Amino acid sequence: MVPSRPRRAGLRRALPFLSLVVLVPLVSLSLGPVLSASPWTRSPDIVALPSPSDVPPLPSPSDVLPTSSPTDSPPTPAPSPSLRQPSTPDVSADVRMGGELASSLATIRTDYAIPGVSVAIIFPDGTTWAGAGGFADIVAGTPATPLTAFALASLTKTFTSALILRLAEEDEVSLDATVRTYLPDLRIDPGITVRQLLDHTSGLADFFFDPAIDRALLADLDRHWTEAEALEYVDTSHFEPGRGWHYSNTNYLLLGMIAARMGRAPLAEQFRQQFLGPLGLDSAFYQPTEVARGPVAHGYRFDTGATDAPAIDLTGAGPIVPFASVVTAAGGAGGLAATATDVARWARALYGGDVLGAASRQEMLDGGARTARYRSFGAYGLGVQFLDIAGQPTVGHSGRLLGFRSAVRYLPEAGITIAVLTNQSRTDPGIIVDALLRIAMRAVHDCGCRTGR
Repeated sequence: MVPSRPRRAGLRRALPFLSLVVLVPLVSLSLGPVLSASPWTRSPDIVALPSPSDVPPLPSPSDVLPTSSPTDSPPTPAPSPSLRQPSTPDVSADVRMGGELASSLATIRTDYAIPGVSVAIIFPDGTTWAGAGGFADIVAGTPATPLTAFALASLTKTFTSALILRLAEEDEVSLDATVRTYLPDLRIDPGITVRQLLDHTSGLADFFFDPAIDRALLADLDRHWTEAEALEYVDTSHFEPGRGWHYSNTNYLLLGMIAARMGRAPLAEQFRQQFLGPLGLDSAFYQPTEVARGPVAHGYRFDTGATDAPAIDLTGAGPIVPFASVVTAAGGAGGLAATATDVARWARALYGGDVLGAASRQEMLDGGARTARYRSFGAYGLGVQFLDIAGQPTVGHSGRLLGFRSAVRYLPEAGITIAVLTNQSRTDPGIIVDALLRIAMRAVHDCGCRTGR
């Protein structure tokens, strides 16, 4: 079935936003859409590319859960597992279980009518399994492969928070300084601190949720927005700084502005010099100002939850996906694109201790204890989300942008990292995360290379 092109009048209900996605536990899968295949979802088979041990082994020891809290009586965080060097199995876990991973991914993709999906799993010994299925472009018949980049949406926040923490290490930024110390002309509560932007306790409203911005963004899909234009749609605050928790893309738009000013270079340049280049994340690029470094998936939406609903291609005329206005408005909150493999490598490096100094990394993670009192499900640190999945504590982030949903999780006890990227905004990628993690953890257990105590 040929997908429709964007109908601007019909997009009103689909406000583009980058939200924190709650991963669905296995017991909740029955609440998803009715499992039935759609004719257009017939696609090339899952492409699975197991790799040799091209990622360094896990560090030892390491701590990746929040350990302290300045509040009087927050929920007690889970104990922090120590990581140790895993043994090297005779047969790599990803090779042994690759067929089962590919089969499970193909089934979920078809059952939920996901246009295209790409997954990467890094095992404790550094081996990587990469699988992809469906289409990057339905009309052209271009298959999604492990080399296809997807818009990362809010996974970008993990890069922006790491950059701010790196600048703090260099004494260019203080986390407890007010935002107006660095952006003096900004019209916000003068008491809001950099730390409160990082952990979403600033109280600032999300500019993407102002009803008026939808119409403005859709008026010209290929127009590039400035930060100042996006900030015009921040009209209220939800609470006084530090008195609550509210996920807001405004926080990370401002952090991107602070990083650009105090790092004395554009955000894209700092991402590349500090992280993308040194870590060899060659597929990743900052969409507002950089060009794609390989194939990029189109983004799709659906008018209904039915699996036979036609896919509506949201891609604008330019090279930015889903389209320029929403991605450039997002800035440091959601401007990056990359492959699943590079996202997984990034998460493993960030949470495993290869990106930040030990003190900065622990501060990022300990931030979760400070916000736990405000959240009934899952703590949030300095750009990092804590969730239990398949019985395992995990750290990472989720992303949602019109036409794209994504998730990346790092499991400190099992020593596994998983990244799931999709080019749709209807189905929670947590379904895939949960199903494939169960297979991967069984493989690690069976091969005797499990980490942790």
